[in-house]
Amino acid sequence: MEEREMNARELSKRLKIQEKEIVEHLEHIRQTLKNQKKKLLVSPFQCMICNFIFKDRKRLSRPGRCPKCRQGHIEAATYRIISIKKSGQENIDD
Repeated sequence: MEEREMNARELSKRLKIQEKEIVEHLEHIRQTLKNQKKKLLVSPFQCMICNFIFKDRKRLSRPGRCPKCRQGHIEAATYRIISIKKSGQENIDD
């Protein structure tokens, strides 16, 4: 996940575990990274119908439906691990 962004389905296939288990592991990873000067960067879920972006969502689980248009066609969030510089700025190494 430090090399590129991945969504829950990609992580599930790579780790050979169910997709619903990924969220629990991501929460644990998020907490563990705090001690390592790293951060779990989350690109938010987005409605594929009205383009609503779930930018304020704190939970990592997939939303059931869009609060704006009430449709359930939600594009998956992506996750990436990044290093944090001492000044608090993010350092994304490509």
